[in-house]
Amino acid sequence: MNSLLAGLRVIDLSRLLPAPFCTQYLAQLGAEVIKVEEPAGDYARGLSAEMFALVNRGKRSVVLDLKKPDDVETLKALVRDADVLVESFRPGVMDRLGCGYETLRALNPRLVYAALTGYGQTGPYRDRAGHDMNYLGYAGVLDQTGAAGGPPTISNVQIADLAGGGLTCALAVLAAVIGARSSGEGTLVDCAMLDGSLALQVSAATTLRTIKSSLPRGSDMLSGALPNYRLFETADGKHVAFGALELKFFHKFLQAAGRSDLMKIAPVPGPGGQPLHDALTDLFRTRTREQWEVLGAEADCCLSGIYTLEEALDNPQVQARGLWSNDAGGKPQFDFPVRFSNAQTCGGVAPKLGADTAQVLAGLK
Repeated sequence: MNSLLAGLRVIDLSRLLPAPFCTQYLAQLGAEVIKVEEPAGDYARGLSAEMFALVNRGKRSVVLDLKKPDDVETLKALVRDADVLVESFRPGVMDRLGCGYETLRALNPRLVYAALTGYGQTGPYRDRAGHDMNYLGYAGVLDQTGAAGGPPTISNVQIADLAGGGLTCALAVLAAVIGARSSGEGTLVDCAMLDGSLALQVSAATTLRTIKSSLPRGSDMLSGALPNYRLFETADGKHVAFGALELKFFHKFLQAAGRSDLMKIAPVPGPGGQPLHDALTDLFRTRTREQWEVLGAEADCCLSGIYTLEEALDNPQVQARGLWSNDAGGKPQFDFPVRFSNAQTCGGVAPKLGADTAQVLAGLK
């Protein structure tokens, strides 16, 4: 079977996590991704070699020092035959190096040039430093994250980096590539992690549109206000996710759990739902997580266990889908999370620094 992006050449100047995650997806879909690194390498290699290995699989590594004019010219030569360039420098850095968008566009009018940054190429924050939590803070996401009455919490899933940044940028790049192939003209893809994170605020924005203000963390319909859409502790000190949002699922659960008497109480948000929440809290503490999982599966009522990552990797559903595999060192690595009926995705390992420099540069015209 063919790879969907076979023949697409991507020059990847990015470092650390967000943009490498974007280009990792392109590589897994079959694009040729040439990772251009400075002589010391992407500093993710030193900060977290395991993270580097996870988000740079299947790429080729070329070493160029863009502070040297000759290496800038080499980059330009690479760009002439490329479809996409992805970079994650602060705005203006590529221009100062002599290889900004307008310069490269003149060499290759069909080039899709993607700049993934924290705040975008415009606006008063464009030159600010930042990381995932900063973008989530400005986007209002952290304000919505955590339990009612408690402080904001930090997720170990980098929402701004990965969803607001990497995935959003990958989607935009592919749309721009389709446009370039039909029109012959590329474009500048200005992707900001703040923008992408703000666009994920569908639930809170729904509330804002409805009552003209957002609600405190843990108080919205899908963040803890409803007693039938919450997390509960079980008898063994573990937790379950109870997502019986629709009444049919809620009633199926109550019947299976032997508490049909609670069906007469409407699962409403706010103080009115507290008696039902208290009853459910006590109920869930009567059985272990595993026992509740068995009941949830039999009743088909949107009840699941809350797993550690190790438990998730061993989950039979995850195993059946084949999302992850072990690398040569026996460490887990994730494959592309979508299955296609007539196309294959690509794997591979992260490249050693400069491993492909000679071969790639030898092919330049």
